[in-house]
Amino acid sequence: MAIKTRITELFGIEHPIAQGGMQWVGRAELVSAVANAGALGFITALTQPTPEALAKEIVRCREMTDKPFGVNLTILPAITPPPYAEYRAAIIESGVKIVETAGYKPQEHVDEFKKHGVKVIHKCTAVRHALSAERMGVDAISIDGFECAGHPGEDDIPGLILIPAAADKIKIPMLASGAFGDARGLVAALALGADGVNMGTRFCATVEAPIHQRVKEQMVANDERATDLIFRTLHNTARVARNAISQQVVEIERRGGAQFEDVRELVAGARGRKVYEEGDPDLGIWSAGMVQGLIHDIPTVKELVDRIISEAEGLIKNRLSGMVV
Repeated sequence: MAIKTRITELFGIEHPIAQGGMQWVGRAELVSAVANAGALGFITALTQPTPEALAKEIVRCREMTDKPFGVNLTILPAITPPPYAEYRAAIIESGVKIVETAGYKPQEHVDEFKKHGVKVIHKCTAVRHALSAERMGVDAISIDGFECAGHPGEDDIPGLILIPAAADKIKIPMLASGAFGDARGLVAALALGADGVNMGTRFCATVEAPIHQRVKEQMVANDERATDLIFRTLHNTARVARNAISQQVVEIERRGGAQFEDVRELVAGARGRKVYEEGDPDLGIWSAGMVQGLIHDIPTVKELVDRIISEAEGLIKNRLSGMVV
């Protein structure tokens, strides 16, 4: 038995599970393992320092898998933005046929990808943004609930409401994102109207994730309360793992009148990268979702995907169908 949905058919994958873009983590070793397990992995474009480095990472991933995988391109407003058009060109010229876009005004990128036959999933945190992306011509939506790691938007709508609210209005295939990590979540997402799930934090706690073992063990040890919301007062909310640094940021914001400059040194991306490389969870800010409370081991990617699908099939065939009398 397999779980076949519009997402598996659209992207030519075996299982309705995706590993979306994750800064510093979406590298070839993890993405290829996800692809080889029959799910859909995404290389994170901006983890690579240059478009040329991204092209090399795509080649490296192809050397490890012959199955479909994609690239994530996140567009964020910045004083000196990365050369997005050059990263986009590297993706197209490398022959990648699946892209996950996220962030700010992706229309120009969506148009160019579509012109070259690239399928686009756009990640969003609100039904209105999903409808806007659908009008732009994207092929699928990833809808991100308040429980997620990273940026959940400013509406604070959890997945139990956001997913069916989006499913009521969106006609194209949809991934549910935020708080997914096991078979129960997958089955729930399908029941709520999604065509599959997107997992970030859960894929971080796998053997192949390019993250220090001590950080993976911290995710296993953490419970569902072990996250903080930072940048709330700056209207750019981010959910991160609770640690000494995140608590400092929360305290600075609590005093009122905080500007980004007041926390810039604490939240620097280079410090967050060191967490993953050196294994000290208190070196900087790092992303993790509430789903930490459901993570109890560090399996290989294949073990994780196989377990989720097997248990989901069991839930659907035995527990749920047994309730229908």
